[in-house]
Amino acid sequence: MSGTLRLFIAAEPPAAVCDELVAWTRRAAGRGAQMRRLEADALHITLCFLGEQPSAFLAEIGAVLTAASELAASVDELYVGAPAWLPPRRPRVLAVEVGDAGGSLRDLHATLSRELAEAIGWEPPRQRFRPHITIARMRPGDERARELPPTPSLGFRPTAVTLLRSDLDPAGARYTALASIGC
Repeated sequence: MSGTLRLFIAAEPPAAVCDELVAWTRRAAGRGAQMRRLEADALHITLCFLGEQPSAFLAEIGAVLTAASELAASVDELYVGAPAWLPPRRPRVLAVEVGDAGGSLRDLHATLSRELAEAIGWEPPRQRFRPHITIARMRPGDERARELPPTPSLGFRPTAVTLLRSDLDPAGARYTALASIGC
């Protein structure tokens, strides 16, 4: 691969959790909703969105990911929280918050951010880390629903932390796993 790649690192929820969230989204959005619901295999928790990066950095990014494998394996149980429109003022996505009571996911995010900054010169965003799973995208001009039913009560541990390539397409982003570590 040459040139630049649109990259991010994400924690992957178990398939059963993703399936439950897809089913909840269908019920919450209702028929005729103008939002584009994501499929189960597209659901993830973004830990570090790297944006466009030279493909020459793949080895360094992979090394940072591998070095974080012990920390990734120690992520405590997470839980699905309340639905959230993001960003709040002019929402473009419907997401569910991810609870991290022990702070281990935040620790993983902080470590990856620090190590990626050192390895490839990446500058992490200034806003605080807000773990969530995007479950639907709004189409331009859509109104957000006022009331959403409670999310399912789900606890889980990530199954993997993965470096993903994101290819944008009018039908939605397509993700390709480039490197992964089990949790």
